[in-house]
Amino acid sequence: MQKKMDSPSYKLPPLLAAIQSPADLKKLPAEQLPALAAEVREVLINTLSTTGGHLAPNLGVVELSIALHRVFDTPRDKILFDVSHQCYVHKMITGRAAAMGSIRQFGGISGFCKRSESEHDAFGAGHAGTALSAGVGIAAARDLKGEDFNVISVVGDGAFTCGTTLEGLNSISTTTRKFILILNDNEWSIDKNVGALSRYFSSLQETDTYTWLRDRAKKFIERLAGREIKEQASKLFTAARGLITPLSFFQQLGLTYYGPIDGHDVNRLEKVLRIAAHSQEPVILHVITQKGKGYEPAATNPTKFHGVGQYDVADGSTPPSPTITYSETFGRCLSQLAADDPAITAITAAMPSGTKLDIFRSKFPRRFFDVGIAEEHAAIFASGQATLGLKPYLAVYSTFMQRCVDMIQHDAALQNLPVRFCMDRAGLSPDDGPTHHGLFDISMLRCIPNLIMMQPKDEAELCHMLATMQGINHCPSSIRYPRGCGEGVALPEEPQPLPIGKAEVLAADGQVALLALGNMNSVAARVRTMLAEQGVECAHINARFIKPLDEDCLLKYAGQCRLIVTLEDHSIVGGFGSAVQEALNAANCATPVLRIGWGDTFVEHGSLQQLRVKHGLTPEAISAAIQKRLQTLS
Repeated sequence: MQKKMDSPSYKLPPLLAAIQSPADLKKLPAEQLPALAAEVREVLINTLSTTGGHLAPNLGVVELSIALHRVFDTPRDKILFDVSHQCYVHKMITGRAAAMGSIRQFGGISGFCKRSESEHDAFGAGHAGTALSAGVGIAAARDLKGEDFNVISVVGDGAFTCGTTLEGLNSISTTTRKFILILNDNEWSIDKNVGALSRYFSSLQETDTYTWLRDRAKKFIERLAGREIKEQASKLFTAARGLITPLSFFQQLGLTYYGPIDGHDVNRLEKVLRIAAHSQEPVILHVITQKGKGYEPAATNPTKFHGVGQYDVADGSTPPSPTITYSETFGRCLSQLAADDPAITAITAAMPSGTKLDIFRSKFPRRFFDVGIAEEHAAIFASGQATLGLKPYLAVYSTFMQRCVDMIQHDAALQNLPVRFCMDRAGLSPDDGPTHHGLFDISMLRCIPNLIMMQPKDEAELCHMLATMQGINHCPSSIRYPRGCGEGVALPEEPQPLPIGKAEVLAADGQVALLALGNMNSVAARVRTMLAEQGVECAHINARFIKPLDEDCLLKYAGQCRLIVTLEDHSIVGGFGSAVQEALNAANCATPVLRIGWGDTFVEHGSLQQLRVKHGLTPEAISAAIQKRLQTLS
């Protein structure tokens, strides 16, 4: 096990240790930059082996990040990253190298750009498709205020399948004359990129004539100096491009195109960035990088090392999981159902491995669809399939499904189209923090008519709920399930549909009714045991359905218990507990309700246990809260 970077006994490599700010980087002789890049990679590989994090993306942008901070002056100049999980090197250069051992740890630095963490973080985001639009907005504000600084949006090629990126791209030339877009082209997002834009970028790299012209142009440009270098660069690159792609995509959008550029040649990057820095028209720099560069396991398997937990530095091996994850359960069970039902299709937004739909893809490739980072398109695409009698299952992380709330309402629910929305990573996504927690999907979707919503208590029940979805052909349905492993229960050989809107009573009698949703049932069971030892008997109900609620069960226990306690891995604002309160109010039932869930706040990053302790969601804290509430009812 490696020593953590914030340990007093750990010493940063010498070149990196001397860089406390970008100003220090600028003083470093150019011939030492390759050695600095090697040190940065050493720190990334060793640190993330203990903290986990986005290793492969950051290994790929080491030279690019160094060159950016050699040329530009943050925080005056604004550098935005899309997705900002590729900002680790940027953090090291801007004074946070010694804190890298705390990255993604409770109380430590974030795994994403975060404006409250550093003045050098111009814009914080954990989702793709933000940096270009935000950057254009910053440039427009700069122009309105009469200021003069550079705005640079570093956008991964995977994010070019995202609608917001294309919308922002369309507005650059009509909004500002001074803007730099860097296309970080590594041919990967989390999984291999798909779609026409991916093929377009690849074709730019693979055209032999274009490569020859580009190299000849570069050699000539390097012999130029002063003003000529700026003028000739644009002409020569445009000429080379025009011979191959006369109606260049970027040219038609009003951007001057430079590239492709070797993203691991720091000196060449620096030269081209200086040209871009002085340009008075919007430019795009097409930079070719290798995800995972410098660490063979990550370069060989960039999907695994996109976002990884602890691993052995020697060979990149990771500890085996004691049980299968909810995601793997989902992939296995859906594949099992699809074997008997040819109408089932599976759709994801650039996340086949993360959602484990790669299991489905291997068995039914013609019925698998990866639309790229385009959740909104995915939801409407699924709705279109449903009009012809197919049974589409759309699997997306909860935090990303938020992007297509309008499509779920307008395109699926309004037309009663039976799309199955499967929300992975619902609830807390501990180490990734507020951009990735799935704590708002219930409140966003619960108000939509004609939508059935479920959450399983364990992996077996997830299978039964998928079978339930298979038979829902009159309206859309959704299921939310958490990140990681569950209870380790055996999976059913033949999943059976559940009765719609019916809860499961796990313990029938008590003065308190614990109405738990999903993975909070395991917490509720411990609370019930603790309270029994204190003389308070509790009924325990597994809600199963968020919408429709089992109102008969709810009213029964409201009539015989002193207190209803709802437990959910979700924000208590507008969540499952709110639905219970609304149902009781509509029935003129005055039984008090104690809602247990995450508060009206953005929850930080940290381990699940640390965050539950801080936010009062441990069994001990919940038991104490129930006792306190019972005292007020005496």
